[in-house]
Amino acid sequence: MKYNPNQIEAKWQKHWAKEQTFAASNHSDKPKYYVLDMFPYPSGAGLHVGHPLGYIASDIYARFKRHQGFNVLHPQGYDSFGLPAEQYAIQTGQHPDKTTKENIARYREQLDKIGFSFDWSREVRTSDKDYYKHTQWIFIQLFNSWYCKNSDKAFDITELIKVFESEGNEMVEAICDDNVTIFTAAQWNALSSEEQQRILLQYRLTYLAETEVNWCPALGTVLANDEIVNGVSERGGHPVIRKKMTQWSMRISAYAERLLQGLDTIDWSESIKESQRNWIGKSVGAMITFNVQPNYVIASEAKQTLQAIEVFTTRPDTIFGVTFMTLAPEHELVSKITTPEQKATVEAYIEKTAKRSERERMADVKTISGVFTGAYAEHSFTKEPIPVWIGDYVLAGYGTGAVMAVPCGDERDYAFANFFKGQNGMPAIKNIFANADISEEAFASKDNVEIANSDFLNGLNYKEATKKVIAELEKINQGKGKTNYRLRDAVFSRQRYWGEPFPVYYVNGLPQMIDAQYLPIVLPEVEKYLPTEDGQPPLGNATDWAWDTNSNKVVSNDLIDNKTIFSLELNTMPGWAGSSWYWMRYMDAHNPNEFASKKALDYWQNVDLYIGGSEHATGHLLYSRFWNKFLKDKGFAPTEEPFKKLINQGMILGMSAFVYRIQPTIGGPGPFDSSKFKILVSSGKRSEKDFLTEELNRILEEKFPDGGLYIIKFDFSPLHVDLAVINDVTNELDIEKFKAHPLYSHYDDAEFILENGKYLVGREVEKMSKSKYNVVNPDDICNEYGADTLRLYEMFLGPLEQAKPWNTAGITGVFGFLKKLWRLYFDDHGLIVTNNEPSKDSLKTLHKTIKKVGEDITNFSFNTSVSQFMICVNELSAQNCHERAILEPLAILISPYAPHIAEELWSQLGNQDSISTVAFPEFDAKHLVESSKEYPVSFNGKMRFTLELPLDLTAAQIEEIVMKDERTIKQLEGRTPNKVIVVPGKIINLVG
Repeated sequence: MKYNPNQIEAKWQKHWAKEQTFAASNHSDKPKYYVLDMFPYPSGAGLHVGHPLGYIASDIYARFKRHQGFNVLHPQGYDSFGLPAEQYAIQTGQHPDKTTKENIARYREQLDKIGFSFDWSREVRTSDKDYYKHTQWIFIQLFNSWYCKNSDKAFDITELIKVFESEGNEMVEAICDDNVTIFTAAQWNALSSEEQQRILLQYRLTYLAETEVNWCPALGTVLANDEIVNGVSERGGHPVIRKKMTQWSMRISAYAERLLQGLDTIDWSESIKESQRNWIGKSVGAMITFNVQPNYVIASEAKQTLQAIEVFTTRPDTIFGVTFMTLAPEHELVSKITTPEQKATVEAYIEKTAKRSERERMADVKTISGVFTGAYAEHSFTKEPIPVWIGDYVLAGYGTGAVMAVPCGDERDYAFANFFKGQNGMPAIKNIFANADISEEAFASKDNVEIANSDFLNGLNYKEATKKVIAELEKINQGKGKTNYRLRDAVFSRQRYWGEPFPVYYVNGLPQMIDAQYLPIVLPEVEKYLPTEDGQPPLGNATDWAWDTNSNKVVSNDLIDNKTIFSLELNTMPGWAGSSWYWMRYMDAHNPNEFASKKALDYWQNVDLYIGGSEHATGHLLYSRFWNKFLKDKGFAPTEEPFKKLINQGMILGMSAFVYRIQPTIGGPGPFDSSKFKILVSSGKRSEKDFLTEELNRILEEKFPDGGLYIIKFDFSPLHVDLAVINDVTNELDIEKFKAHPLYSHYDDAEFILENGKYLVGREVEKMSKSKYNVVNPDDICNEYGADTLRLYEMFLGPLEQAKPWNTAGITGVFGFLKKLWRLYFDDHGLIVTNNEPSKDSLKTLHKTIKKVGEDITNFSFNTSVSQFMICVNELSAQNCHERAILEPLAILISPYAPHIAEELWSQLGNQDSISTVAFPEFDAKHLVESSKEYPVSFNGKMRFTLELPLDLTAAQIEEIVMKDERTIKQLEGRTPNKVIVVPGKIINLVG
């Protein structure tokens, strides 16, 4: 009976689906364990072999926990809103819903083929209206909440209104906008409803505000910082600029400290924690006010108010070293204080800077650029004028968007000051450190600092000076101590179609929430998915997108009267909205009334094990923690943190293939047509420069006989080759297939310089990607070798958290192992398992494997488990082991890794129930304890034979047995040894 993976796997996949084998219960006496994979986006390309790596690891762990007696929740669904589907819709006219559903069907087919133990009864899709109904509801809760500093949590906005009505806002400790005006209760109560709403927007946890955003004209939408790579959009590589727009934002900054402190309570890798710590960016220092000298504020502004520059600094002790100030080019004061003489230069610089993303500006520490505004600020203590510059190394969204530049104590300020040294608006650097040489570099250390040239701070160290200067600033009302965070409020609007609609309509420009009982507000049909001709988001193309406050439903835009029927929000929510709470929906996926019942939430609590890519460190993983903490504050989530343990799987890299085209530099009088000179050189021939020069000159003479052309020099241009046209084992290019391939048909007349009669491609390890033609489809592996082989091989490639290259050639070894495992149970005629007592060696092999595999799974060392399985099967094969007492537990051991073959073996052994919930074999140490020892018996230090003896014998008993052994008698030839050395459990040596 041969091992037939395709037949076995189809059988058990059908059985699992029919029997709902992996459906978790919300009512179980078993302890719970929640295993979750990061939400996949269903792209049109489907899965390649790199995608299932984390899924296989989580599946092994989920199956292991079932064997341990846990009620395991291991769900799957789709993060199905997003830009890719919308871009495809723009290109083809197909509705994103149609392509998304097609992509999901393809994903599901591939996932099922690999044999994952997902509870598909709980599948969710973020683009399903029954799902985003709850996303809209959470948005409303955020809108109707504020954050109290004293209690360090969010409360309902109605509680804040009560305080305003009775006390005003002077004593309110809230996370809010910086420009909040202080008012009394009487003043509040005298305000109109609209005026009150505008003030409340300054406190709400989601709010409308004019914000500096990353605008991508090609995509027609705002992008988050984590959606930009090297200054261009991650999707499509389009340019991104900075511009101001009125946007919805989430006040994630309110949770900065809790997000920071919470990292100490969760089992995540230190690298991910450090990424979040850096992103949150806590710093302790002072907020200092520098007034702009009136002469440098344009007249229209001067009449209104005296302008001031607010600066946050972690080094207030260096205030007397301020040489100049730098504002972000986007800072609101720039247009107000720039002098007429500098206006054109400043505006040109601002326009240039707008083309660089914040990330690009933060990462670029080498480029120095800036412009003097012509304006001067006033030193808080000395009242001396301080020139005000703008520079793109200062970001409007970080801190206050302004820095007090102290070149003597900061390397970047030092470089800036020296770069513009001698130019208008750049004074000489002030040195405020005693005994510090700043002729070559800044003195940036806080240690061993003695402040000088600083009035009342002279002679103080860093800590003393910091404390003193903050106290003095507070006395003169020019500053105060402050803790600052780099974390900025998250822009929550996207100018695109394929996203969650906001449950918002507008009355006199002010947002109003639609009552939760009327949710969901369903995404409307539109003819075009591009922004409107007047620049409105794609929902501006909808004809029925107005809210009737009488009938409480969406109606035609033609009915808008701004009395009872109003415009709906045209933006949609960002891609991270639906993925910021999805793990809770899995707990109660079909609840129509709430995102999950309290009973389900209290039972499942949070995710015990979360597996996914590290690229989400400062996006999804941060937003999810924020929403979870908010929902905890409001009594909806049972825990402070969503994910107890996080593991980031490494990347499976592709093994790209290349052909090499000659790129020649030609000499000679005649004309040269490069289209007639297509020469591809086999990889190993590239080093033979003399041979190639001679060969290329020969080809030149053949193709251009009258040109007198010759090779001056040449380079090689590598060209990615589809793996379909090469032998992945030998690396030989199939030249005819290559010429016939649609991508390379223009090489049908090319010449190939071979080595040993073959064209061998070059290989290079790169990210697996369609654009590099190095994608390996898991379907092909499953069809040829089976899903169990794929699962084992992906784990065998190396440690889970490391990147490793894919090599299809190596998969045959794993397939061979599974066939060898099969032969322990079957021969050509059928089942050969016996009920005989197993040997001690077989028990030792089994329990050694039980111990190793149990430890490896617990430690997520899946690759070493696969090695142990191979050792185990080799040893059992050598022992000719076919005993049920060994092979039944072995099937359970391998079940998490290779579930299909394990189920088949379990069934063939006569078991009726699925192997998936059978108890994991228990390790018994007694089977690893040696009861006997094979002693080397030596004569004068030379080993002559071995003798197996029980380990519990004394030295005297061992000596007696050895002396009576016929081989000893023969060696001694009648002599009596001078000495018999016996070390029990180690050696026997007869001397003399």
